[in-house]
Amino acid sequence: MWNIRTASCRSFRMRKATVLLFLLTLWAESSHALRRHEETNKETSERVLIRSKRRWVLATIELEEESPGPFPKKVTELFNDKQHDHSVRFSISGHGVTKDPKGALGINERTGEVFMYKPIDRETYPILHVEFDVFDAQTSESLDKTLSFDVAIQDKNDNPPVFNHKVFNVQVPENQIEGDLPLTLQASDRDEEGNDNSRITMTIKSQVPALPKISLKSITNKITKLAFTGCFDYDYDAQVIELETNKEILRIPVQDQDTPNTPASRAVFTILKGNEEGNYKIETDPVTNQGVLTVLKANDYKKTTIVELEIGVENEEPLFVCIDAKPVKPIPETFKKNSTVKVAVKVIDVNDPPVFQNKIQKVFRIEEEEPGEVLYTPTVTDEDSANIRCEIAEDPAKWMSIDPKTCKITLAKKMDRESPHVHNSTYTVVMRAIDDGEPPATGTGTLVVHLGDINDNAPHLTLNNSVMCGNKADRVRVTAEDADAFPFSGPFTFTLGKEDQELKRLWNLDPSSGVSREQL
Repeated sequence: MWNIRTASCRSFRMRKATVLLFLLTLWAESSHALRRHEETNKETSERVLIRSKRRWVLATIELEEESPGPFPKKVTELFNDKQHDHSVRFSISGHGVTKDPKGALGINERTGEVFMYKPIDRETYPILHVEFDVFDAQTSESLDKTLSFDVAIQDKNDNPPVFNHKVFNVQVPENQIEGDLPLTLQASDRDEEGNDNSRITMTIKSQVPALPKISLKSITNKITKLAFTGCFDYDYDAQVIELETNKEILRIPVQDQDTPNTPASRAVFTILKGNEEGNYKIETDPVTNQGVLTVLKANDYKKTTIVELEIGVENEEPLFVCIDAKPVKPIPETFKKNSTVKVAVKVIDVNDPPVFQNKIQKVFRIEEEEPGEVLYTPTVTDEDSANIRCEIAEDPAKWMSIDPKTCKITLAKKMDRESPHVHNSTYTVVMRAIDDGEPPATGTGTLVVHLGDINDNAPHLTLNNSVMCGNKADRVRVTAEDADAFPFSGPFTFTLGKEDQELKRLWNLDPSSGVSREQL
């Protein structure tokens, strides 16, 4: 007979399964007892048959979805009464072992402990059907019927709700009576149906323009309708991010009853008012015949927040009106009543970055100066924030330090003009100023340090040895160099060994000064 101890199944379900099993057993025994005096032999054989065919199905074990571990994680322990008479070996099969998700479950064949080895996705495998067997460890003889039960994966809120479409388009007339809009929003969630993890709430995050007021009417958990109060206005609103340039901000559709794609129907748009500074332009999309409004120049939020534009439209071919069989000129205004539209362009404020008064600052210093000297204190301003933090962005030799509050740059180490980080006697440092906006904005400034030279490098020969062929030449050239700049480098003075008189008798330098000399 099987017995199982489960660490993660719920005791209530186990008790329920045990009581049910007990009641079924009593019912079976009672039924046989009523006929015992008539069918003793038959009753005995049937009971033996029933018990020999009995196959235990235990209550469902529940495991956490996407469990973080640590793994392996013990989930249950299996026992069998044959363990008293045999050395047993346990075996496991089914989902999570021999079927997908393979490698998720395993068993200690000797002790009967069942382990979980990796996370399981409930949306892919909500139920695992698992089977256990017990064998004689020596003979591999099966000792009992197969034990089977289900492993249910408990749902975790690991799937976001999604709309059935990313973009919804709906057209309504300007004189639409307030109420429901002809649009239904549907969303879905892959988490378990019927619990909080799949329950969806919809809200309106933003609305442009602000009127008429759009609201949501919940139909079911996952279906919502749109409604509105107020009136629609055919005039258009647009918005542009502060300091944004060369960006399309609005498309204006038109209707024309004349033949499509002819001069009589092709639209020509004009900005009639509000563009005195030339910040905007409008062009016609040749495919859709829409007016495309584009911002050309940056708008400063400190100067303006809303720009009112009046836009007019006409055809490439002038409008022709005939009344009582006679052409009419000028065209009556009644025929032009829908040929203009007003557009309110809202300038959206953004967090402007800090600004260095001098984007590039030059300072002049001598190399090898002692640390501690203040090299530069930049002036940094920010119209949106009073709290600015400064830091070094680029300092390849790590020679500088900066005060985060005052932005004062101080020499932290001696500077070496001959360093590989110095180019043409200049060393470049990039500063960064960061404000406390949301999100933070960053401005940069550059400090160029011109380094003067000191005589801190000794001259040396470019070659430590030279070869001279006696039958071809009677002299060899000796060349020297110095890492310092003029006047601390050449010309050089060349001498032979001071103590070696034999060397002086055989060789001489001609001449004895300069950048390179010949030794004879």
